[in-house]
Amino acid sequence: MTKNLITGIGGFVASHLADYLLEMGEEVYGTYRWNEDLSKIEHLKDKITLIPMDLNDLRSCIDAMEFKPDYIFHLAAQSYVSESFNYPIETIRTNTLGTLNLLEAVRLAKIDPIIHVCSSSEVYGLVTKDEIPIKESCKFNPSNPYAVGKVGADMIALMYYTNYGLKIIRTRMFTHTGPRRTMLSAEVNFAKQIAKFEEHSRTCIEADKGGVYTLKHGNLDSIRTFADVRDAVKAYYLLVRKGKIGEVYNIGGETTKTIGEVLDYLISLSDVEIIKEVDQSLLRPYDVTLQIPDCSKFKKLGWEPEITFEQTMQDLLNWCRKSKIKY
Repeated sequence: MTKNLITGIGGFVASHLADYLLEMGEEVYGTYRWNEDLSKIEHLKDKITLIPMDLNDLRSCIDAMEFKPDYIFHLAAQSYVSESFNYPIETIRTNTLGTLNLLEAVRLAKIDPIIHVCSSSEVYGLVTKDEIPIKESCKFNPSNPYAVGKVGADMIALMYYTNYGLKIIRTRMFTHTGPRRTMLSAEVNFAKQIAKFEEHSRTCIEADKGGVYTLKHGNLDSIRTFADVRDAVKAYYLLVRKGKIGEVYNIGGETTKTIGEVLDYLISLSDVEIIKEVDQSLLRPYDVTLQIPDCSKFKKLGWEPEITFEQTMQDLLNWCRKSKIKY
């Protein structure tokens, strides 16, 4: 049976990828850090094999290769862009040197898996209108520590393919979201607040019902192209089977909207009255916009996104309502 290793198994995308690989009848092994939140894979714990590993510890990376995986999906990272400003050293160490440790572990273990190294569209940073849609040849212009760390991971992956012959394929995934996402990206922040307002409206005293709720937001003018996480993991599955070794692929959705339009759509899904108010703490020092990808290279492998933007947002909001996560 095909053996898959997912680094950072407790993560948002990793949990969905594990679901899909199990649906395809394959074995799933997942790495986790000793203090990692594994609640997103609670429903999977008896179906997968968990392996303790820290990207910043080469020995643990080597030990994780003992079962000789056929495919490695390197998804583990410090992926909170906002927190990368607060912890730049840890972010770059984990995302760049952690990737170095993982690939060196594969080399030292003398195994020959196909390795997906998940980079990010953030490596392109702030682009100009003449660079839209963004192709894989677009220059790097990282605007935050997270993006710098991903540039390092991207280039280390290319170096290990070029110099050591590791079977590596890189992706630069654009905005993707859906159920189980807890990171405070804009759409998740909005959905959490709306779910909180609805819960309050149902449970507060009668005199308070029908009140107006104020939703706090950051920059609403930034432009993003949205994909569903469940389409993303199908893309990753296809990537390691049909993608060309050594190549890099943009992957993203087909619905492009401003963050303000996303907010308006989410508000339209609720029956509580909501007004909007900017929160200065949610404004990034340097914001990336015009994240509109050219995914034609990857689509030649036979992939197309299937889940609509509207369905993604509805499922995200419903998940926030149902999970009753801490708001």
